[in-house]
Amino acid sequence: MFHANRFRSQQTVRRPLAVAGCGYWSGRENRVEIHPAQAGAGVVFVRADLDVPVRIPAWIGSRIDASSRTNLAASAAGGQVHMVEHVLSALAGLGVDCCVVRVHGEELPGLDGSSRAFVDAIDSVGVVELGAPVEPVVVRETVRVGDASAWIEASPPVFGGLSIDYELDYGPGPIGRQSLSLQVTPESYREGLAAARTFISAADAERLRGDGLGLAVAHSELLVFGPDGPIDNSLRWPDECVRHKVLDVVGDLSLAGRPIHAHVRACRSGHRLNAALVERMLGCARLRASA
Repeated sequence: MFHANRFRSQQTVRRPLAVAGCGYWSGRENRVEIHPAQAGAGVVFVRADLDVPVRIPAWIGSRIDASSRTNLAASAAGGQVHMVEHVLSALAGLGVDCCVVRVHGEELPGLDGSSRAFVDAIDSVGVVELGAPVEPVVVRETVRVGDASAWIEASPPVFGGLSIDYELDYGPGPIGRQSLSLQVTPESYREGLAAARTFISAADAERLRGDGLGLAVAHSELLVFGPDGPIDNSLRWPDECVRHKVLDVVGDLSLAGRPIHAHVRACRSGHRLNAALVERMLGCARLRASA
């Protein structure tokens, strides 16, 4: 039995770091700078490229609906940041609670389709404690969203943190069915999730290109699956696809604005359902607090 009161201190990056690259959807270059922040600040994006820089908190209230990615928008100022799930996943996976993420464009770089570049950059500077305890969302009863074909649920934690069981099912074909169970710690995140890349079918990739999206992305820059497996690429793990799904869950759940202590189970869940679970968990937490 874990002791839920043994919470760690809030953490930030020890000094600024930067990662640059091209956005998958837009094809535009962007530079991402992650700066230290004080305790209680949370994770905040800043659109530094705008005439008047816009701050966008990384929490569920900033999320706007998008297909196959997680996008955030400022409530009034109009600025947006797109495809934030990988940098958020890296921050959450390594236990960075507070920082300012300055970006110089709307869409974050796709890099190799994983969060590894962000993890490597954070590890190069290290993290530092801020002297104030984290206040995690500790799930006390099971909450679930979705339907019989795709769902995600959170139950009371099995250890003092986040654990995830994910089942991916693409039916017959090169991706097929995959499953992964993981207790998410900085060590397990680095070793088992950070390098897992975005994947897409060749048919979906061609549809995107037909819509004028992803024109600058080569097959070697992410996993594009044809009938016989990845095209012009090779897998880093036999179950790399489900590992990337778990990477996405870690990033999307960080929109709670606080670490989540829960055992999460999911089947065919994507960004929309992941976000819906955050809303449901926070709603339950507010109801308990007001009872």
